[in-house]
Amino acid sequence: MNMTTTSSQRPGFSLGRSFIGRRPGPAAQLWLTLGGALALGLVVVGGSRLIAQVEGDRGIAPLANTDDIQVTGIEVDVTGKSGEEARHEGWKIAQKKAWEKLGGPEMGIEQIDAMVSAVVIENEQIGPRRYKARLGVIFDKAKASQFVGRTAGGVGSRSAPLLVIPVLYSGGVRQVFEVQSPWQRAWANFQAAASPIDYVRPVGAGGESLILTAGQAGRRSRIWWRTVLNQFDAADVLVPVARLERQWPGGPVRGTFTARYGPDNTFLESFTLTADNDEKLPAMLEQAIIKIDGIYRRALMEGRLTPDPTILSGQAAFDSALEALRQKLMPLGPAVSPSGPTNEGPSVPTTTPPPSASDAPSVATVNVQFASPDAAAIDSALAAVRGAPGVQGAATTSLAIGGTSVMRVTVAGGIDALAAALRSQGWQVSSGGGVLRISR
Repeated sequence: MNMTTTSSQRPGFSLGRSFIGRRPGPAAQLWLTLGGALALGLVVVGGSRLIAQVEGDRGIAPLANTDDIQVTGIEVDVTGKSGEEARHEGWKIAQKKAWEKLGGPEMGIEQIDAMVSAVVIENEQIGPRRYKARLGVIFDKAKASQFVGRTAGGVGSRSAPLLVIPVLYSGGVRQVFEVQSPWQRAWANFQAAASPIDYVRPVGAGGESLILTAGQAGRRSRIWWRTVLNQFDAADVLVPVARLERQWPGGPVRGTFTARYGPDNTFLESFTLTADNDEKLPAMLEQAIIKIDGIYRRALMEGRLTPDPTILSGQAAFDSALEALRQKLMPLGPAVSPSGPTNEGPSVPTTTPPPSASDAPSVATVNVQFASPDAAAIDSALAAVRGAPGVQGAATTSLAIGGTSVMRVTVAGGIDALAAALRSQGWQVSSGGGVLRISR
C-alpha cells in the first residue's frame, strides 16, 4: 500500500499560524518520526491480519486405500558383480522380506514375484558392486488375498470406519493439522489396505484444521462428537499421540507414542523409539505407525474398538429421557392465579376424555438458526429446543463454529408453538420464510 501526503505549505511542518517558517525542535522531530513509524507499522500489520486462519501450507492428502497390499520400510544391503546385479538381487530379497512381514506361507521367490505388482523405491544408493536401499513392495490383492490381506492376523472382518486425529507434541507445542508435521505426513503415507482397521484419514486442509484440533480429543460432549464424526462418515475416533524430544540439535530424537481411542480418550498402550538424527525420523515414525496399527488390531480382536453406543445411538432415547425429566420438574397441575392460591376448598379432580386422532396437533418440521461461537453454545441450544413442549426430535444440519448453525426440529403444533415455547425459556425469537432465528 502506497501512502502519500500532500501539503500546500512550505516544508517546515507548520503547526499553526505562529509557527510558520519555523523548524520543529528535536523533541517534535522525534515524535513525528515515531508517529510515522507507528502509522507504517499499523498498515503492514493490518494487511497481514486480513489473511484467513485457514490459509497457509497445511493439509496432506492421504494415499488412496486401494485393494493392493503394500509393505514399506524394507531395508536391504546387497553386494554383487555389478551395481545392477546387486540391485536386482536386493529387490528379490525385499520381496521375500515383505512377504514374511505379512505373515504369508513359505514360498519360492518366483511365486512371490508373480504376486508383486510394484516395487516402491523410498531411498537407494547404488555403488559399483553394492546396493543399499529402503524399499516398499506392493502385492496384487487378487493374487495374494488367498494367503494374506484383510483376514490376516485372525481378524475376519474390518472395523467400523474410525476417524484418525494424529496429535503431535514437539518443541513444547501440541498440534494436529495447523502445519504440515512429519507425524501427519507419516499417517498420510501409511498404506492401510492390509490392516483390518478402517482408518478415516482427513486431509487437514481448510476448515478441517479448525475442527480437528489437539483439544478435540479432550472433549466429552457426545452431541459434538456425533456432529464431527458425521462430517467424515465415521463411527468412532482413534487418537495416536507422538511426543518427540530432541536430545540436542542434530542429535538423537526420542519418540514416545501412545495409542488412544474413543470420545473419552481411552488409553490403550504406549512405547518409545529412538532415531539417530532427523534424517532417520521418517523411518522411525513409519515404524511407530506399524506398531500402533498392531495395538489397534489387538484391541479390535478383543472387542474394545466397537463404536461407542453413546455416539451412535439415535435421538429417541435422549429425547424420551429429556421429556421425562421435564415432566418431573414441571408437572401439570391446576392453574394458580397470579395473586396466589385461593381458599375455595380442595380441588375436585375431573376426568377428561382422551383426545381423538382428529384433535391431535399436526407435526411439522422447522429449521432453526442459532449462533454457535463454541461447542457449549451448540449443546445449550440443542438442549433448549429438545426440552420445549411438543418437540419430537432435533438435530444439527449445518455446523459453523464462530458463525450461525442450523438445526432441523420436528415439533407438534408447528412453528408458532415452537416459537412460543422458546420465548417462555428466555430466548429471543424471530421468524421469517418458515425459519426461526433464536438468540440469547
